[in-house]
Amino acid sequence: MAGPWLKIECSTPDKPHMLAITAAMGWDDPDLAFAKLFRLWRWFDQHTVDGNAAGVTPALLDRVIGVTGFVQAVANVGWLEITSDGISLSRFGEHNGDTAKNRAQTAKRVAEHKSNAKGNGDGNADTVTKSVPRGRGRDNSSSLRSEEGKRKRSPPSPAYPAPDDVDPQVWADWLQLRKAKSAPVTATVVDSARSEAVKAGMTLEAFLRVWCARGSQGLQAEWLKPHERASPIGPNGAHGGFKEIDYRKGVSDDGSFA
Repeated sequence: MAGPWLKIECSTPDKPHMLAITAAMGWDDPDLAFAKLFRLWRWFDQHTVDGNAAGVTPALLDRVIGVTGFVQAVANVGWLEITSDGISLSRFGEHNGDTAKNRAQTAKRVAEHKSNAKGNGDGNADTVTKSVPRGRGRDNSSSLRSEEGKRKRSPPSPAYPAPDDVDPQVWADWLQLRKAKSAPVTATVVDSARSEAVKAGMTLEAFLRVWCARGSQGLQAEWLKPHERASPIGPNGAHGGFKEIDYRKGVSDDGSFA
């Protein structure tokens, strides 16, 4: 099982700071300075929590490291801070302590995961099967149930039958108009139309013809113009002669009244 460890950058032995420490100590081998620096970092990692060694002097720490003047040489390059209260290791949280080590391990795992994912993607590029779009290949029972539900719904009410006194074509045109206006056709609506026709002195068919020509949703007797009320009267007071009447008279091509 691995024991305690320190986070050290690969480039540390060759950094200008390391060369400056080596020169300050009068050495000609940076590896010696690196070894002593490693002992310094290990001491801070094992004996401090946040890199602050309160009450510790450079002389005492030099004795731990085994060389005089080394602590001051490290402080001269900015890697240590010496005060009257003690000695602090600069940027301790970035390289020492459990938090820094956890960050390093996490970064390593992420890098390895990305590398593995890229390798797997490249290796399987020709063999990976595209996913089937949602809905395909699945049980279509839900769709079948939906269709059955639609069929089981009550069928739409049949069209209101044409009255005996209204031409089928006129009635069909009027029904189409009501549908376009999203207006219902009920016995009440037909009775009301017949009542308005009587008020206007017209048959129901003649009243509906004018209604269709107007293209309106509703029609009342009082809205009719004189020429719209004109309707010949047949024998015994019945209206007749509709074939001779020009119901387009006074109506423009766009359906409006002149």
